[in-house]
Amino acid sequence: MPASYVLTLACPDRPGLVFAVSSWIVDRGGNIEDSQQWSDPADQQFFLRLQFTLTDGTGLETLRQSFAGTAGTYSMWWRLVVADAPFRTLIMVSTYGHCLNDLLFRHSIGALNIEVPAIVSNHRDLERLAASYDVPFHHIAVTPQTKPDAEREMLELVGALDIDLVVLARYMQVLADSTCRALEGRAINIHHSFLPSFKGAKPYHQAHDRGVKLIGATAHYVTGDLDEGPIIDQDVTRVTHRMLPADLARAGRDIEAGVLSRAVELHSESRILLNGHRTVTFA
Repeated sequence: MPASYVLTLACPDRPGLVFAVSSWIVDRGGNIEDSQQWSDPADQQFFLRLQFTLTDGTGLETLRQSFAGTAGTYSMWWRLVVADAPFRTLIMVSTYGHCLNDLLFRHSIGALNIEVPAIVSNHRDLERLAASYDVPFHHIAVTPQTKPDAEREMLELVGALDIDLVVLARYMQVLADSTCRALEGRAINIHHSFLPSFKGAKPYHQAHDRGVKLIGATAHYVTGDLDEGPIIDQDVTRVTHRMLPADLARAGRDIEAGVLSRAVELHSESRILLNGHRTVTFA
């Protein structure tokens, strides 16, 4: 069967980029199955996601070495992966289980291109849920005194398990700047409000106090600036004056789970490219 690959890249915009990439594929007997591109007129940057197949049995590392020459010629940031290779994903969670349960269920039915070798939590509340999906659960307690050691232990797990993606599925701890830098571009957080509104604690109480008519959720990449990372996906739902904070939180849980799962799906299918503080999403 033909092997399928996904190539993503970003570089300064200039004539001949699509020709250079497509020629490299054709020269190897490849067939392009899907191609999406965008040129940012503000920053003069070019972005491309391209899926192609090869039948000659060339391995991934050989292809990467071959494409490096083309990439160097055009000053490309690029990434080449096997299309159906699942992203090894570590999920971090505290005590709210709705996002974790949604991710594990979608994974169990093959709806997400991920595998989950570990769940990390600073509480034991969701250990039974992890066990029901047969996923190893790592309890790493966090206090102000142990926080650096806890994050170091988590990063050691990331390395030992060859993790591609870290998902903060309502993990109610702020990661240190050094940890954020170590996970740059491969850690996704779900924020339980429609950013940039209602940051910090008790967002649904803030929303209730302001009498909002829409509540929402935002999935974004983790950075050292709290809840300021590049936005991947967002959604909202209408609410009324009759709804108390508990009602808003109940409605928000469904939005949070859906937004986070979509963000993980997009990332694991190599459909997101970073563009400074923004993202280019080839949905």
